Amino acid sequence: MKRSLFIVTILVFSFYALQAQISSPGADATDVTQYPVFSETDDIFIFCSSDSMMEVGSLTATSQLQGTKTFLWEKYSETSASFELYYQESADATSSQIDALADGCYRITITQGTTTEVDRAWVFNNWMYAGGEVTESNCEFFRMVGEMNSAVLTYYDLSNNTPLFVNKDVQVEWLEDGDRISSLQNLTVYDPPTENTNYTLRVYDKFDCDAQATVLYESVVVKASFTANPMSGEAPLEVTFSNNSENGTPGYYEWFFYRDLNAIKIESEGNENPVDSIDFVAYDDAHVYTYENSGTYMVRLVAKHLSDTLTCADTVYMEDYIEVDTSFIAVPNVFTPNGDGTNDEFVVQFWSMQSIQISIFNRWGKRVHFWESGDVRGFDDTYTESVWDGRIMGGRYASPGVYYYDVVGRGRDGEKRKKHGFVHLFRNKD
Repeated sequence: MKRSLFIVTILVFSFYALQAQISSPGADATDVTQYPVFSETDDIFIFCSSDSMMEVGSLTATSQLQGTKTFLWEKYSETSASFELYYQESADATSSQIDALADGCYRITITQGTTTEVDRAWVFNNWMYAGGEVTESNCEFFRMVGEMNSAVLTYYDLSNNTPLFVNKDVQVEWLEDGDRISSLQNLTVYDPPTENTNYTLRVYDKFDCDAQATVLYESVVVKASFTANPMSGEAPLEVTFSNNSENGTPGYYEWFFYRDLNAIKIESEGNENPVDSIDFVAYDDAHVYTYENSGTYMVRLVAKHLSDTLTCADTVYMEDYIEVDTSFIAVPNVFTPNGDGTNDEFVVQFWSMQSIQISIFNRWGKRVHFWESGDVRGFDDTYTESVWDGRIMGGRYASPGVYYYDVVGRGRDGEKRKKHGFVHLFRNKD
């Protein structure tokens, strides 16, 4: 009994070792059948395709039989519920291949004398389709509608010809610059970009077969942006406004220049009616403005984009105020007009002054020098002026000693400024 059992075991092993084997190295994915009645399972080979008319499937049958043999390929017909001849060849090769296969179940029968080997496999050309378009576009959002379709992979229970379906788990996603932004087929994008942008609709399944479509969004929106330089300084302060807006239409920019913030607050106190806070409006792509008076100022830019059907606008305010310094006068208390090139003149510094008068008196109260200007213009942080070279009326050198100065002027903030004090004049001082 033990000897007989051993012989049976060897026969069974030999039977399975010599079975034909269908494979498909070119397949993109594989699966197996789920026959509800038929007790066996068959391999399913998936070939990705973007065209429903393409037939790219291929199968290779391999045998361990040596010598000349017959390879008989048959294809299952759901109409007759039976296998029908597809291709046949006789060869001493160990394999046989068939290409450009349509969807279906293929059976190989390899015969050599009284030995027969059989195997089956399903082939599916798994095509995918993606399409899309922009259906609505305005200043607030745009809407893209996607289209999708894919092959239905239908196989049959070989015991009763019942149709069955391969679960593909088809999904969609929208991509921007390769990044996923949505898994919805129809997508509404708020806060649209200011430049023309390509979006990609990708349709894919669990076998990683996919199709992609590119949808171009042509931007109709604008984003206002600008910088101001400098943001502070003494009056008169020239400020350059650089327009950095995105997708704006040249010639359609509006600059709103506000009045001094403190002046607006003072005027608003106890006033029931709205106070006009706008000083003036400029219509140009960029602007340069000189603030003649001290104060605190705000600027607003409105940028527009004009298209065939609508006009989109965007507004931006400065993040901070422009600060124009209040008027100020700084006077030194000593100078040495001895011709050595150092501190030879009486130099006065001004901040935001529009007019100035300076008188110099000797110790007996006699005015020995007078200087004035009706248009004191500053730059950078201060404006300096040499108002006395140490000579008195008649061109004579003033004697060393203490002199009295008296400064009277009006600042660009409208304030009257006064300053007086003593200055020491030295000669032959190291």
